[in-house]
Amino acid sequence: MTEWIGDTFTSDTGWNHLETLVDVRDRMAGSPGEREAAEVTREALDDYCEDSWLDEFDVQGWTRGDSAVGTPHGEADCIALPRSPSGDATGELVDLGYGLPSDFEETDVAGKVVLVSSDVPDWYDRYLHRREKYYHAVEAGAAAFVYANHVEGCLPPTGSVGTPENPLGEIPAVGVSSEVGARLARRSDGESVTVSVTADVHDATSQNVHAVLGPDTDEELLVTSHVDAHDIAEGAMDNGAGTAMVVEVARALADREADLDTRVHFVCFGAEEVGLVGSAYDAEQRTREDVRAVLNFDGVARGRTLKFYAHGFDALADAAHGVADRFGHPVSVTPKLGPHSDHWEYVKYGVPGYHVASETGGSGRGWGHTFADTLDKLAVRDFREQAILLTALAVELADDGFTVAHASEADIAAALEDEDLAEGMKVTGDWPY
Repeated sequence: MTEWIGDTFTSDTGWNHLETLVDVRDRMAGSPGEREAAEVTREALDDYCEDSWLDEFDVQGWTRGDSAVGTPHGEADCIALPRSPSGDATGELVDLGYGLPSDFEETDVAGKVVLVSSDVPDWYDRYLHRREKYYHAVEAGAAAFVYANHVEGCLPPTGSVGTPENPLGEIPAVGVSSEVGARLARRSDGESVTVSVTADVHDATSQNVHAVLGPDTDEELLVTSHVDAHDIAEGAMDNGAGTAMVVEVARALADREADLDTRVHFVCFGAEEVGLVGSAYDAEQRTREDVRAVLNFDGVARGRTLKFYAHGFDALADAAHGVADRFGHPVSVTPKLGPHSDHWEYVKYGVPGYHVASETGGSGRGWGHTFADTLDKLAVRDFREQAILLTALAVELADDGFTVAHASEADIAAALEDEDLAEGMKVTGDWPY
């Protein structure tokens, strides 16, 4: 039976939902817009699933006010990083370049304003997350943190600070464009500058969207995404496309329900962008031993070729390659760990899981986390092609003939150490072992 392939390649369901999400605009965690997006996603899933519901949880609310970097040469354009505390901080500007751990070890930044780039050099052996650089600055006694985009285009980057235990950051933090960062480094390095942030900090709630489809089995396949997005843009790539893909896959699987041997549980999380709060909440409530695998969409459709992080689970890597081979469609599969999206709140306990993104040919987030994360960057052709592959993969993962063993927490911890990821997670307060 191949009719479902043609139906999926001509379907408007997922793409129309993507347009609905980006038109909400402000889907910041804990905001009315995030709630609206969750409700319309539940309604969309309800058209194809046996049951759907919202599960609400508390979250630290944060609404941006004004921000500025004052220099002897005038103010530099910037935006506050979410969950930055309000306040003013003045100190000597120190350009730390990439902001590698060794840069902080070799430079006295106490009481100073630290400027770092969002990328790492080609020769460096791992990605350094924004929060890792921020907390190296905090630990070193910096007065404020300035995060410069490495992607040209006058686009200041956003992205949260804070830890699970302390959701608000400790020092003011802002993002500046590549061009502004270069100008600050050239003209103001060594001079006194002032970083100012105002924000409304308040109690808030977020919610996870749930829906189920298929046989009533104890074991479940989780197909997931996150609904929330940063408030500065449409959040089309990050992660409207992921949630729209969940809806499209639900539509396709509803037509193939007889092919499912295992229940499929769709979860579109809230509050991912502020520390994986929704997925952490869900993982704590769930019997994780009953999760066969997690298929998490975060970054799909940004490029034509799907990219799978298989987290060391060989059976997951083989399944992704197998689907790609059947359809003659290339994919990228890496066995490495990727602790930066909602799958991680399960994988860290040893639950098999994918992070599904796509190849873009560039480093870092590209247009993501900037004003330029807009619908026009995506192509309906790529979305539909990927929906076919991901639907086929979901059916394979839900088949009784597919097996993948859970790992132990000790195995995951050892792999993080081996891949040199443990140090950064300990700095950011994300080390769970």
